Amino acid sequence: MRILVTGAAGFIGGHVTAALRAAGHDIVGLDSMHPMAHRAGALPEGVRRGDVRDAATVAAALAGVDVVVHQAAVVGMGVDLGDLPEYVGCNDLGTAVLLAGMARAGTHRLVLASSMVVYGEGAYTCPDHGLVAPAERTAADLTGGRFEARCPACAAVLTPGEVDEDAPLRPRSVYAATKAAQEHLAAAWAGASGGSVVALRYHNVYGPGMPRDTPYSGVAAIFRSALEAGRAPRVYEDGRQRRDFVHVADVAAANVAAVRATGAGAGFRVYNICSGVPTTVGRMASVLSAAMFGPEPVVTGQFRAGDVRHVVASPDRARRELGFAAAIAPAEGIRGFATAALR
Repeated sequence: MRILVTGAAGFIGGHVTAALRAAGHDIVGLDSMHPMAHRAGALPEGVRRGDVRDAATVAAALAGVDVVVHQAAVVGMGVDLGDLPEYVGCNDLGTAVLLAGMARAGTHRLVLASSMVVYGEGAYTCPDHGLVAPAERTAADLTGGRFEARCPACAAVLTPGEVDEDAPLRPRSVYAATKAAQEHLAAAWAGASGGSVVALRYHNVYGPGMPRDTPYSGVAAIFRSALEAGRAPRVYEDGRQRRDFVHVADVAAANVAAVRATGAGAGFRVYNICSGVPTTVGRMASVLSAAMFGPEPVVTGQFRAGDVRHVVASPDRARRELGFAAAIAPAEGIRGFATAALR
């Protein structure tokens, strides 16, 4: 098939493009080389420069395309709220222009790169009230080192569990809000056009080619950069916050599976793309420090507004419906990441 990959020069987009080519697909790569994602440099071979916010660029890129794999986005927490217009413009306006172009071109199959950030906090259970949405963690609690989520009814400490794809969306950051909006736009497009959308909610992606030393980098790259400079990784809160770290090679494999699934019929369907192995941020930092023979992580007790306490996912739907299961365990992958080339 002929596949348009947006964001094809990016960290995840580059791996996805390579995996789709290896699966025998003809790839049209498009990337704006946005400075929030790229430093200056040449475009990779087979990728053309272009912004999905430009309708003429989108129309030209869609010629003869069967499926669109939409990876292009500004990611991360950002520097401050001054980044808000750029996040919305790139992520949401860009997606709207792309979807409109697909409707005009008669391209009805889309794989959308979404994110676990749309959930906000993960799933929690109160011993007395069952499944609950946790109360907001206050600045006073965080400053006092009371990091665990609490029940909004009785203030009991909650037990975290796995979040599945039917959980409500509660975005907590600008980036999260734009990813939720992308999903809503794609679902509305599928309903109006009869198109097929597979949305992949990536969890904490890491691996070769991650950008280093930017406010938009993932935590694995930030810790790696510190260790390369001889500094201990600085872990926020108490280091016990749980995440699901998924290797970028597994994410690429999930996209190959998702392309196949877009041919199964019309509609909108979402999937968690994760390892299925919860890992604390402190444990990840320790494994990376040991692999790089660096100083032990420092648990700072500091916190960031908008951070969530725990969010780990159920991989069951992706395994059952896409035939996708992560092949790289987090401990193995993080040790390999210690010597991987970064962007």
